[in-house]
Amino acid sequence: MTRMLLATFDLMPGGEPEGHLLLEALQHRSIEASWAVWSDPSVDWAGADLVAVRSTWDYYRRPAAFLAWAREVEQRTRLLNGAEVMAWNADKAYLAQLPDLDVAAVPTLVVEDDALPAGLQQALERWGPSVVKPRTGAGGVGVVVAEQLHDPRLQELTAGPWVVQPLVASVRTTGESSVYVIGGEVAGQAAKQVGEAEAAAGEVRVHPLYGGRTGVVEIDPVRAGLAVQAVDAVARRFDTGVDYARVDLVHHDGAWVVSELELIEPSLYLDVMPTNAERFADVVAARLGERD
Repeated sequence: MTRMLLATFDLMPGGEPEGHLLLEALQHRSIEASWAVWSDPSVDWAGADLVAVRSTWDYYRRPAAFLAWAREVEQRTRLLNGAEVMAWNADKAYLAQLPDLDVAAVPTLVVEDDALPAGLQQALERWGPSVVKPRTGAGGVGVVVAEQLHDPRLQELTAGPWVVQPLVASVRTTGESSVYVIGGEVAGQAAKQVGEAEAAAGEVRVHPLYGGRTGVVEIDPVRAGLAVQAVDAVARRFDTGVDYARVDLVHHDGAWVVSELELIEPSLYLDVMPTNAERFADVVAARLGERD
């Protein structure tokens, strides 16, 4: 059987929630897959026919080490999505580049470590209430809403640099949409909502850790089209295929726009979207077939 390794992190050595569905789907395609901790020096990554980054949900705490690992793995075997795409996606400054790729995105201002007051003031004058995010981050950690330069909530910021965006009010009402693009095709769509009590208290994060909830919904052609457009734009930029992606979208100024492109380790939401395991396994089988 073909051997595959699914990269995870040391606090989740058994892989992502419901990850057994992924192992079973791969097994049905004669692919022997197992979970391996990306930072474990004893793992023989070169011994795998293919490696997929899955639940490496600590990468934002040590991005340099993670990206160095990804590049090393890519030199030894095939790595889905590729290290170059991951390096670009690890820095949320990419959001400011999307309009240049003809992809509608939430307006984004890139702010360096030593320029937070000036950058935040510029954003507040342009947009009013704004959201500050670490440029390398995940899971909503360090995301802060500010309404003024000396907003006390800014004390919750993690280390910079940052990106600043307008507060998209619809996140608290309409919520956020996530469209999966796997193997270049739309695999499914999820709706993510801020919890009612949390929204009333000013929360904008849709993650379960902050009271948010996720559910599968029917695919909307408009949002699906934007998601595919975004993934295709990245593929053209790097002249490579993008094997899997989750595209997060919000409704802003009367249209759907990209709020995040998850190209490194997006949760597959297997608890509510178990079919994602089958679609992901199909892509793996196709890539291994190309090698043969």
